[in-house]
Amino acid sequence: MPHPTSHPIHRRHAMPRGLTGATLLLLLTGCVAVGPDYAPPVANAPAGWHSATEQAGIAVTATSPAALSNWWTVFNDPVLTGLMQKAATGNTDLRQAMARVREARARQGISRADRLPALTASGAASSSKGSEEVGSGASRELFSAGFDAVWELDLFGGKRRAEEAAAADLEASEADLRDVLVSLLAEVARNYLEVRTLQTRLAIAAENLQAREETASLTRLRLESGLIAEIEMEQAVTSLEQARAQVPALEADLGQAANRLAVLMGEQPGSLETLLADRRPIPTAPERLVIGIPAEVLNHRPDVRRAERQLAAQTARIGEATAALYPDLTLTGSIGLEALAATRLFNSSARTGSARAGLNWSLFDFGAIRRNIEVQSARQEQALGNYEGTILTALAEVENSLTAYDREQRRHLALTRAEAAAANGFAMARQQYEAGMIPFLTLLDSQRSLLAVQDQVATSNSAITAHLIALYKALGGGWTSPAAPTETDQQD
Repeated sequence: MPHPTSHPIHRRHAMPRGLTGATLLLLLTGCVAVGPDYAPPVANAPAGWHSATEQAGIAVTATSPAALSNWWTVFNDPVLTGLMQKAATGNTDLRQAMARVREARARQGISRADRLPALTASGAASSSKGSEEVGSGASRELFSAGFDAVWELDLFGGKRRAEEAAAADLEASEADLRDVLVSLLAEVARNYLEVRTLQTRLAIAAENLQAREETASLTRLRLESGLIAEIEMEQAVTSLEQARAQVPALEADLGQAANRLAVLMGEQPGSLETLLADRRPIPTAPERLVIGIPAEVLNHRPDVRRAERQLAAQTARIGEATAALYPDLTLTGSIGLEALAATRLFNSSARTGSARAGLNWSLFDFGAIRRNIEVQSARQEQALGNYEGTILTALAEVENSLTAYDREQRRHLALTRAEAAAANGFAMARQQYEAGMIPFLTLLDSQRSLLAVQDQVATSNSAITAHLIALYKALGGGWTSPAAPTETDQQD
């Protein structure tokens, strides 16, 4: 990244200590815009991703925003697709971001109007009577009507720089809206994934509870037959109740995840209970993914665009502050009618008019203007640092998501093999226990191992999908989707 001193923003001299007549005439006729001219900085993106690997089914190639527009459809889950559409219309954070865009658009209109002449109309009628003690005591009436125009000429571009800043602020607000949408869609998917994961874990817990009930029944029969000691029965009951105790905690987590999902929809907690009642499998990742190269990702991500537009706005504010060093030229004029009787107000003899040109120049302010230029310049350096940091964060998020996605797939493969071995081990242990060949503790340990690895496999399935969701978010996916608010939606 370029250093602020080498940033491609070309600065003009703030202002010479004295202006010659020729220089002043040139500025008056040319209407230059003082301050730095903005040019977008060049992002030094790497050629490829360090963490991308074909073993994880990830291919890196040139893509477009459309390729990431509806990324959640890779899960083939109609319930998730419906929730995405609903969140894009009901989420409160998204509505706030849309309101900020409308505010920025209105501010841009104010800045544009500030460069144009202002015209006002007026009319008045008055009646007065003098004192007979000190004057004639005569009555007098006066009627007037007219138009006044004021135009502050933007000789040194201060107002143009303000308009540039307002336009960049508007674009930054639009990028912020898109960034909120990207985060919202990822959050909806993540909470929906958590709901389906907890439902799967509850199903595993229910199966395990049933298996332990059967084991407890078998142990009771063996106790009644005098084949085992009573302590083994107590161990079976302990194991059964421990399995039963896991269910309420999972149910509580499921309810909380469903409530968070409802809030993301902009609805009351509990409103999605019917929609999510039927258990569906954990959304699984596709076998092959295609992601863009780093330079494309930086172009896709709204937060990078927002930081770049904030830098552009702050650069324009340096010129706005610099223009205060130069004189302001204001043109005023008025035309109207004035008469002592209402019937004579529109006679040609009642016409009035005036014109005036005024020059204001702050010659001595104890350095306040120059200090303000320094303030805006320092803020520009902060904006540049924020832009460069946003790029680094964006690249790091993609790299981290790629690494986590690849490593979790490897972990899941090992857990799958462990689950198969644990299932075989528990089946053999149950047969040997029924035959009286092994003690109950051996059976119990085998049963606990199977439950633990089954739960780990479920959470690993969920983690793979969660890392994929994080990857799509890091790639900036979703803001070009049909769920994205249109300009008409923002204005409405």
